[in-house]
Amino acid sequence: MIVLGAILLIIGLLVGVSLLTIVGSVLVVVGAVLWIAGSTGRAVGGRKHYF
Repeated sequence: MIVLGAILLIIGLLVGVSLLTIVGSVLVVVGAVLWIAGSTGRAVGGRKHYF
């Protein structure tokens, strides 16, 4: 999710489409929060691992 967000963020900045930039930013933030919550050992959304 973080990688997809970063790709959309870069494409949005290069092309100048603000919607892609916003969606990419949101995906990066949500992915980082889930990554941090998952690395602390807490079950996120009823799942302990996402793979």
